[in-house]
Amino acid sequence: MFAALGRGITRHPFLVIAAWLLLTIASAALAIGGVGGQAIFSRLETSEPRVPGSGSERAAAILDGSSGGSSVRLAVTGVDVSDAGLMTRLAPKMAAARTDLTAISGVRTVVDPWSIPPPDPRILPYLATDARGFVVQVVLADGLASADERTASEAVANRLRAFGADVTTAVPGATAIPSSSHLVVGAINHVMESDLVRAEAVSLPISLVVMVLVFGGLLAAAMPIIGAIASILGGFGAVLALSYWMKLDSVTVNVVTVIGLGLSIDYGLLVVSRFREELAVAGVAIMGGPSRHDPLVQLAVRRTVSTAGRTVAFSALTIATSVLGLLAMSPTILRGIGVAAASVVVLALLSAVTLLPAVLTVSGRRFARPSVLRRVPGFGTLLRLLGDVSTDEGAFSRLARWVQRRSWWIIAGALILLTIAIVPLGGLQLRNSGLSLLPKGSDQRAYFQTLDASFPHLAAPDAYVVTETDPGDAALSEVSRRIAALDHVKSVDAPYRLKDGHVLLQVRFDLADGGGKDATSIVTGIRNLDPTLMVAGEAAGQLDFTRALLHGFPLASGLVVTATFLMLFLMTGSLLVPLKALLTNAVSIAASLGIATWIFSTAHGFAVTGLESYIVAIAVAFGFGLAMDYEVFLLDRVKELYDTGKSNDEAVRFGLQRSGRIITSAASVIVVVFIGFGTGSLIPIQQIGVTLAIVVVLDSTLVRMLLVPATMTVLGDLNWWAPGPLKSFAQRFAIDIAPRRAEDAAMAARSSGQPRHAR
Repeated sequence: MFAALGRGITRHPFLVIAAWLLLTIASAALAIGGVGGQAIFSRLETSEPRVPGSGSERAAAILDGSSGGSSVRLAVTGVDVSDAGLMTRLAPKMAAARTDLTAISGVRTVVDPWSIPPPDPRILPYLATDARGFVVQVVLADGLASADERTASEAVANRLRAFGADVTTAVPGATAIPSSSHLVVGAINHVMESDLVRAEAVSLPISLVVMVLVFGGLLAAAMPIIGAIASILGGFGAVLALSYWMKLDSVTVNVVTVIGLGLSIDYGLLVVSRFREELAVAGVAIMGGPSRHDPLVQLAVRRTVSTAGRTVAFSALTIATSVLGLLAMSPTILRGIGVAAASVVVLALLSAVTLLPAVLTVSGRRFARPSVLRRVPGFGTLLRLLGDVSTDEGAFSRLARWVQRRSWWIIAGALILLTIAIVPLGGLQLRNSGLSLLPKGSDQRAYFQTLDASFPHLAAPDAYVVTETDPGDAALSEVSRRIAALDHVKSVDAPYRLKDGHVLLQVRFDLADGGGKDATSIVTGIRNLDPTLMVAGEAAGQLDFTRALLHGFPLASGLVVTATFLMLFLMTGSLLVPLKALLTNAVSIAASLGIATWIFSTAHGFAVTGLESYIVAIAVAFGFGLAMDYEVFLLDRVKELYDTGKSNDEAVRFGLQRSGRIITSAASVIVVVFIGFGTGSLIPIQQIGVTLAIVVVLDSTLVRMLLVPATMTVLGDLNWWAPGPLKSFAQRFAIDIAPRRAEDAAMAARSSGQPRHAR
């Protein structure tokens, strides 16, 4: 199949390039909203992760259905509401604003200190506890269509901003902050967009520099970037299409970008390196005529697709399987991310085995020319040290020989270090932080802080307790009393009757951290009082999400492990190599999460201790896939050499030499990408970037360079053992990468003296 694909690409390279160009342009245009419809970020949601069917999700659904129309508020501070003269001066401005607000289509009511003047108790929640501020609330009509609600919300927010500007002008030192669900989502999406742009602006130039050092030239270094751009923009189109089919969180775009960028560069490095090697073996000469008609360039491209292309396919299938394992989890956020990530993995695969070979076909002969960078004093020496020209002897073969002489000691030392790194994982706290994820300095974060400090009755409670039916005042009083008796419960608001016979009790904690261990203990205590009580809120959602992860993990891990084992078996024809790979990668992922747990704690400057619950699931899925990615890169070369008659130790030694530069170079680039995202403003993006960077660093150094060669040396020829019938079956799918050098030499001899001006 891959041989046929290579032949087709070399015959029609411009057709392949044109198809990818059309796909990329169309995806980019649709994603930014340039061809009708909504832009990608406006299609995505931002909310606390929910678990379908859980108590917190059912309670939240009841609250959503009973809340009536959405509201838009303006929080004003620095205004003395007890100053009658000041309030009189502001009254005409509020009256004009009230008239304009009520005239907006979709507005139901307007509440402000002038429409319900004190001491009417109905206005008290809207006055600051220190009498130094007030809140204006505009409630929209219930049942508005999504587009109509957005339009009305934006119009109300704009008019409230204008009134806020009038107040701050009249009262020096006053502040006015409008807020609504649309403004909160918009603020988070804006930060995510800016984080995305900044991360790409940081990571892409550095990645290009690293690849210039790896390849020794700008042309070769640009090849993986071409694939990355095509994959990412195509991935945006896939996310936009998926958003019409399933709910997707805003973080999906950042996940798709970081995975698409990292994998495309990984695969691009492998493909371009293999092409340069095949080009050197084929003996291409610098002659006239278009590169695409050169039979030796075509041969090198076909060989590259047949070898590196199949390796990339195994790697991509492994990673896609890992991320699709998220479909076995019940939280919708994980399912959406899993499908979107699998889409971009497939695009990275297709760009690596079609687009890059097509570009190499039309420009391949330029790779035979020495780079002008080698003429720079001192730079040429650096390029020779870091370049990708594969030889049997070098730094990595010497490293492998050193490891092989101390295999048992290396295994013991690596396992001790990994065990130490795993220890902090015992204190892992999973978080569902919700609105507290808003970055510092955000006006929406300042709004919620203002409510907490000065408007406690308008501030969101720590827990929402919803009853199945209305049990009556006496029973509600008893439930409230028992809840209030729980440790760290500050107060329970008066019961509030909802639609369909449900009753709401709002519970407030005396805790600074509404999602910590004490908070989750309160939720557990409430649920233990009466199993029919439904509890929502940060801590409740956190508990339900964690339980969903634990419930779905056996099925998800079982599917991923089985599929990965099968693919590695088909690739290697061995039963022990896949088993060893699964065990070492599991230990590596656990160690990486342990290090991330240690980093993201209050001891290191973070507001709360713990990892976002869905980030842990993403890190396990993607980290496992990336670890297998480098496993495939290494096994690719080791198996090739073993199949050509090398001993196991020689195959391991020379295989590490030939793949070591690719693995470390790819890891260096992808770590730069992940760290770029780790500099984001939002905690989830930081945790994704930092955790995956730890996974890659740990796997590409301690595991791939030391532990794997040591274990393969200890196992010897047992590495490649499998029962006869199974081995024969695997041979149908195994990577056949032993190049037919005789055929190459014959073609080189036939082509070396022929002019190529007019083929």
